[in-house]
Amino acid sequence: MPFIDWESRFELGIENFDDHHRRLVSLINQVYDDYTAEAPSEELGSVLEDLVDYASYHFYMEELWMENNNYSKLDQHSVEHDKFRTAMIEFKRDYNLGKLNISLDILLFLKNWLTGHILKTDSEYGIFIKSRVVGL
Repeated sequence: MPFIDWESRFELGIENFDDHHRRLVSLINQVYDDYTAEAPSEELGSVLEDLVDYASYHFYMEELWMENNNYSKLDQHSVEHDKFRTAMIEFKRDYNLGKLNISLDILLFLKNWLTGHILKTDSEYGIFIKSRVVGL
């Protein structure tokens, strides 16, 4: 059973970014699966690395699109991305140093941040793009 079920309410109607969000959900579900299966720390660390890398890629692509389309909330959006990216890098660093174990609290943080960000902040640029005819 997935930790996060993909729901149609997460869709922005922007195929590239909807695909990115599905991938992020999939990676968080993989972290959850590895956590519940008590996977070896190297395996879990690898999935965390993938999550950090893919989130950074996704944030870069979103921000590039926002910049290219003069999205007025780019700075605010970037701040949210930076906070999440920093938290993820710290989680991964502490995990690799043995200072942190993956816990349900961390998994809930990941789930709540991503779903909340998609439903609130990302949905705002979804509305923005639907009001314009702009290519990605």
